[in-house]
Amino acid sequence: MIIIRPEQDRGKASFGWLDSRHTFSFGNYYDPNYVGFSRLRVINEDRVIPSKGFQTHSHQNMEIISYVLSGTLEHKDSIGNGSIIRPGDVQIMSAGKGITHSEFNSSATELVHFLQIWIVPKQKNLEPSYEQKYFSLEQRQGKLRLIASPDGKDESITIHQDAHIYTGVFNNGDRYNFNTETNKSLWLQVAKGSLNINGKSLNSGDGVAITKEKFLELLITKNNSEILLFEFV
Repeated sequence: MIIIRPEQDRGKASFGWLDSRHTFSFGNYYDPNYVGFSRLRVINEDRVIPSKGFQTHSHQNMEIISYVLSGTLEHKDSIGNGSIIRPGDVQIMSAGKGITHSEFNSSATELVHFLQIWIVPKQKNLEPSYEQKYFSLEQRQGKLRLIASPDGKDESITIHQDAHIYTGVFNNGDRYNFNTETNKSLWLQVAKGSLNINGKSLNSGDGVAITKEKFLELLITKNNSEILLFEFV
């Protein structure tokens, strides 16, 4: 079963410095049909103007992933981490029993465009942790590259959940097949571009809930299309 979550149906929030689109219920936006999917709780597509961002705030018991599409995002947290996140980087902050952090556009001139993703952890009240890895365009071009997994296999980042996350960058005319199992639930998010999945047309910002499927056939219809695929047991 494949159910499309159209881009235009997502929640919207604008605060001058931030323009955000919410795939699932978040903040003041609530849709009883979209409060999450499997263990996936949040996919926010955020655009932050230069030199602005999220002031220091706290989280608990959530796996928080930042995935930058363009620009640069500066991260600081209460366990001593500070970094700049760029396209190709994948950052995970396991909030565990409690952590505070801030996220700012590190550029004085350029917008930062990124996805903020929250996944409910398998176990509560873990020690907070942080990990960031770079995946080159070559590693992601024309295929789905594993970027997060429970055991860190294939040099992916480690996530405290029975989840595998893949990302890929494709060009017009590319085809890619993905085999899964009917007992797994998948969510595909189109970060950029457009494609067909099992004959259904998708565009930038669209999401897709996938259940009871064994086989996914992707046909890319625009250059530099970028997707993320979440697979849950």
